[in-house]
This record gives sequence, structure tokens and C-alpha cells, in this order.
Amino acid sequence: MKEHDFINIIKILVGNRHIGDDCAYLEDLGIVITQDNFIEDVHFKYLWATPYQIGYKAAIVNISDVLASGAEPKYITVGLSIPNLGENFIKEFYRGVLAGCNGAEIIGGDITYSEKICISITAIGTTSGRKIASRKNAKSGYVVVTKGDYGKSSAGLKELMNQGNNIELITAHLEPKLNPEFSKFISENAKVDYAMMDTSDGLADALFQIAKASNVKIVSRNIEGMFGAEDYNLVAVVPAEFALTIPDCNIIGKVVDYDGYFLEIEGKKYSEYDELNTYNHFGD
Repeated sequence: MKEHDFINIIKILVGNRHIGDDCAYLEDLGIVITQDNFIEDVHFKYLWATPYQIGYKAAIVNISDVLASGAEPKYITVGLSIPNLGENFIKEFYRGVLAGCNGAEIIGGDITYSEKICISITAIGTTSGRKIASRKNAKSGYVVVTKGDYGKSSAGLKELMNQGNNIELITAHLEPKLNPEFSKFISENAKVDYAMMDTSDGLADALFQIAKASNVKIVSRNIEGMFGAEDYNLVAVVPAEFALTIPDCNIIGKVVDYDGYFLEIEGKKYSEYDELNTYNHFGD
């Protein structure tokens, strides 16, 4: 089974309408909330990353989901399980978390012993003055917009695996940058429903997920690095006239009616998620 299969089982069993997007939008509380785990030898290797870089990336993987919802990052809690790594690890780790918070405030958490480094962060964003996104909101006639480079993080991971020394690429993997301005502009100025996701699992992955959730097809041009992962850019699907007002963005595709395929890239069509050959935590 794959990660998406487990999520579908949970969604059916729990039966809660909030499950599906990376953030749950709690309208009655005026917040979005998300949680991600960051596990040694699954998401990172201590051999490759400093305590600062581990803390930084653990924070931004959650903050990125808040930005993808259109909300403003406000608070996080940090669950940290570690071997006895000493005082300096704690100081540098939390320095990294603070740097990755993008304005959010650390308000608590938990710390326990573990044989490996295991981090679980919960992030909360405020929705005041913002229109919140959902991957279900793409509509035929909308266009696809994004901002930033793709493929550098994946290339950085290859550098680390091959003991390379390209600092630019390695830094892109260990300390990826977010784009809160892109999220802020769209969510504060959108007048109608729109879709937005981060591209942590790859741009192609995000386009497929949005299209499937919205039951449409996205037709995109091929973007170098779009099948890589962990770039933490944002991709949005918005009305064409609104897209023209978004500063410094790239229009890379359009939304059309579903015709048996959810995604088409330079003529190659994808009807099933597995055809993308993206990373699967649970193997085959």
C-alpha cells in the first residue's frame, strides 16, 4: 500500500470533511491547522545536516502548508524526541526552528527520549482578511501559476548522497526558502474560490492532486525539475484575469474539463497517480 491509500482509509473511517487538504480550515475558530512529522533516516540524515538545519526544515515543512492554505502563520508547537545529544543540539535546533517560523510564535510542545531524532510540529495560521484555498477549487477556464525554481532541492539531495560539494544545491535541499508574499497576495486579493498547494512532493504531484480533487484536467507545459521534490514553492490555480495581477509569477498551464485524464504535460497524459512515479514512504 502507498501513502495515499492509507490516507483514503483514514478519511473514510473518520468521515470528517476537513481531511483532504494539507491544512484543516476550521471556519468556526478562524484558523487553519496542520501537523507534519520529521524523522531521522526517513526525512533527513543527521550526518548531512546541522541541528540548526534540522530545526529549520522541520519548521518550514509545516509553515509551507499554512502558506499553501492562504493563511498567515501564527503559532507552532514542537514535539521533539531525541537521544541525549547535549545542550548545544537543543540550542541550535531551536535557533533553526525560530528561523523557519516565518513570523509564527513557538507556544509549547513536548520533549522525550528516543533512539533517533523524531520531530512532530503542529502549525496554526490565522485566516482573518484572507480567502482560504482548497485543492478542490480548481475550475475549467482557470490557469496555473507558480513562482520560483524547481529541481534544486532534488539535485542537492543527490549531491549529499554522492558526497558532492555543490553548496548552492545542498543548501537548497537543507534550507529551502518559502514565499509568503505569493500566498499573501493571492489570499488577500482573490474574490472567488481558488486552489493552492505547496510543491513539497513535486510540482507534477501537486498539479495531479489538485486536478483529481477538483475533477478537472490540468494541461501544463514541462517545467525543468517538476518531478523532483522538496522545493517548497507554491502553485495556485486561479481565474485567468486574476493571474495577470499576481507579481512576478509564471503562468504554466490551464484547467480544462476532465476527459479521463487528470494531468497532461507536453502531450503526456496521466490518469493514475502511480504513473507519476513519485516517492512513496511505504515502498511498493
